[in-house]
Amino acid sequence: MLDVDAIIKMAAPEERIYRHRCVEGWSIVVPWVGFSLRELIKRADPLPKAKYVEFTTLYDPKQMPGQRTGVLQWPYVEGLRMDEAMHPLALLCFGMYGEVLPNQDGAPLRIVIPWKYGFKSAKSIVRIRFTSDQPMNTWQRSAANEYGFYSNVNPNVDHPRWSQAKERRLGEFFKRPTLMFNGYDQVASLYSGMDLKKNF
Repeated sequence: MLDVDAIIKMAAPEERIYRHRCVEGWSIVVPWVGFSLRELIKRADPLPKAKYVEFTTLYDPKQMPGQRTGVLQWPYVEGLRMDEAMHPLALLCFGMYGEVLPNQDGAPLRIVIPWKYGFKSAKSIVRIRFTSDQPMNTWQRSAANEYGFYSNVNPNVDHPRWSQAKERRLGEFFKRPTLMFNGYDQVASLYSGMDLKKNF
């Protein structure tokens, strides 16, 4: 078991300016601070049979009043395929805008997966588990027809209740076209041969 301070010191922090696209149709550009998630995974040295990484977030209804509702099954769980988690763009994050990560943005540790919708970037992580089976993430458990496991930004796959073809960047009036993989084409090879409408 590793504490937060030990994890943060595993590698030199970097500032990475990433586009962030919410499944609800808005977007923002954020300067995150952290290092590649793969640095932590390499240190953990998972067994070869580990094909997925599961992230469990803090469950504390006193501190997080939204968890008192029955909208979702708590604690919040997210997951990535191992090759996704090992991609250089996947970030283990502990800061933003040059400051320590605020509570409301996922302190003390979160992940940032810029080519996926924002809900895949789990906040306030308290446990990371390696598994041979695909984790059942919280939104997939809650509404599988709306939120799939992969959740790659894909303008060609609409949410059942709204289009994903365009987005409104915070601070802008007009909408802009949504880019496949949020514009991070370097991850496309991870999904070679996959039907990205079926595996949404």
